[in-house]
Amino acid sequence: MSKPILFDFFATWCGPCRLQTPIIEELEKKMGTQVEIKTIDVDQHMELAEKYGIRVVPTLVIEKDGKIIQSMEGVTDAATLEKLLRPLVG
Repeated sequence: MSKPILFDFFATWCGPCRLQTPIIEELEKKMGTQVEIKTIDVDQHMELAEKYGIRVVPTLVIEKDGKIIQSMEGVTDAATLEKLLRPLVG
């Protein structure tokens, strides 16, 4: 079973994205290698943003075994992310 992936779709010009970054870093310290975290600049990777239907940044997408488990628009706190990811960790 694969580990969950957290996609952080952001843009360099996005103010709320700058608020989300330290939250993601905090989560990464807490969960370590149990979760794969990928930060995706929507301006650099438009095709990937389109594939995931990203319309707002920041948007966080949790994926497990190739299936989207949860998608959240706007800034999301670390506690919420950890609560969603913990049950997915093998």
